[in-house]
Amino acid sequence: MTTLWIFIALFVLVSLVLIWFPHFRQQKMLQAEEAGVRKATNLELFNNRLATLEKELEDELLDQDEFNALKKELEISLLQDMKQGEDESLVGQIKPKSLLWPTLMSVVVLGVSGYFYANLGAYANLDKAVPDNPHAGMDAAQIMTQRIQMMESQLQAEPENSQLLFSLGHAYISANRYDDAVKAFDKAMELVGTHAELLGPKATAMYYKANQRITPAVQAIIDQSLALDPEDPSTLLLVGMDAFFSAQYKKAIDAWQIILDSDRSDVDRSAIINAIESAKMRMQAETGEMPNDATHQQAKATTGKTVTIDVSIAPELLENVSGSDMLFIFARNTQGPKVPLAATKVSAKSLPVSITLDDSAGMGGDIKLSDAKQVEVIAVLSKHGSVKAQPGDLQGRLETMDVGSTAKLVIDTLVQ
Repeated sequence: MTTLWIFIALFVLVSLVLIWFPHFRQQKMLQAEEAGVRKATNLELFNNRLATLEKELEDELLDQDEFNALKKELEISLLQDMKQGEDESLVGQIKPKSLLWPTLMSVVVLGVSGYFYANLGAYANLDKAVPDNPHAGMDAAQIMTQRIQMMESQLQAEPENSQLLFSLGHAYISANRYDDAVKAFDKAMELVGTHAELLGPKATAMYYKANQRITPAVQAIIDQSLALDPEDPSTLLLVGMDAFFSAQYKKAIDAWQIILDSDRSDVDRSAIINAIESAKMRMQAETGEMPNDATHQQAKATTGKTVTIDVSIAPELLENVSGSDMLFIFARNTQGPKVPLAATKVSAKSLPVSITLDDSAGMGGDIKLSDAKQVEVIAVLSKHGSVKAQPGDLQGRLETMDVGSTAKLVIDTLVQ
């Protein structure tokens, strides 16, 4: 703010100097010029008169005494002329500008500067804090929409930019625009050819569109991708994630371990290690309950980073429950991709039961439960050992709940 006022002061000062300096310079020059002209004129008249007297003395028209007297009078007259006022003939030819002109110009400069600053500048916003975050006041969905619009505009100017298409495809997945994502990856492959790094994200978009199911079409894309590159991270992440939520933990570990053993530098190895450890814990848990080691206790104790769900069965469905059923509970973000943030399973014998989900039950991805504000919670009482609800399974759902809160979930739907 100080810099702005300094700039304004300098601007006004320079403007005033440009207005007033010529005025004072003109006055000084006129005074000097007038004095010089008067002096030169008087000296010229004095010399001419003196020359006339000398001529008359030489022609003996004057004697020496008369000459001396007239010369003295001429010198006195010269001195008097030097002390006279201004030369009337010069003043009549050059009229100096009065103070009215520079004064009027100064008022105009100050007035116009103040008017434009008040009406076109940011005077009204001087007391308003400028947010450091350009996305202040926007939620995640709005930020993603803005980002996609910018990328789409750039793509119109660069339709052959395959890297931009690749990034736009991933953005479409994050915005749940799966058809647009598939089109973006197909367009990129038209430009650069069929590659596993494009097939993997395409299969992921198709997977989410199919409600997280590997359909024959999705499996075909997965097979094609792994045939081109058996170590493609995006494809193996999809295979591992689907296997994990189908309780095929060994298959999930194998898929993720291939990524971990590869020499690729573009993968989050710590996240993959966490995912593998989570799968191993579930393999080792005989009852399916979450471990109670120091790591998990610390995670549960983190204030505001967990969700607690009291799960029960609707009375009319109790006859559909058997002791061999498994209850899968998972939470996923209400905004962006419907990727599970945390999940666990318990035996149906434990019902009704209180379940607490935290980061220790996470999938190992970049987004954790503790990063979310609100989540959707789904409970599946499975008779087939799979987290995916199948005919005959029971299901319950909480559309939204705040992270850090407790809610009740009733399993009240028979999957047909």
